[in-house]
Amino acid sequence: MPAPGFSGRASESRDLLGEPRPVDVRVGSSTDALTPISVATRSLAARWPQWIALGFVVGAAVLADQVTKHIVAGQLALDDSVHVLGPFSIHHVQNSGIAFGLFANATALVTALTALAVGWMLVFFARSGARHPVLPVALGLLIGGSFPNLVDRIRLGHVTDFLDFRYWPAFNLADTFIVVGVSILFAAILLGDARR
Repeated sequence: MPAPGFSGRASESRDLLGEPRPVDVRVGSSTDALTPISVATRSLAARWPQWIALGFVVGAAVLADQVTKHIVAGQLALDDSVHVLGPFSIHHVQNSGIAFGLFANATALVTALTALAVGWMLVFFARSGARHPVLPVALGLLIGGSFPNLVDRIRLGHVTDFLDFRYWPAFNLADTFIVVGVSILFAAILLGDARR
């Protein structure tokens, strides 16, 4: 049975002596060496295993962030601190800006930009979640760090920061998750380029 799209005219091909000969047509080949061969590409869109992994990482990050903020706010009065070790202490502060106290006077702008960033990350993951095995973890940490801080800014007008290393502005677990997620993404990109 001829392959789909195969024309009987191809059997009229002739060899150098003008004798008719059958043409060897194989799947994925073209008969004239000019027609482009279509290449089947694997979809990079996130499938259910990637969505489950992303959801698990986001959920764990949000839970850890919210539980620690609740404990600090419940145990320490605003601006109180407890020394832990060396320069590190638990210091209850409120931050209306982004990570590490940046843009503290632009809460509305920070909230809008964070919402846009979270939306963009979800769209990017939907389209490219299967591109690299670390994407669910990296984007999960980024979303899991951005989302609870976004909710806190909308609900309270600020976020609770408490990890204080004295020489660096106080931050929280959500900020840590964002930094780790970005670091994983950069490492994956660099390693991918190095292999090429």
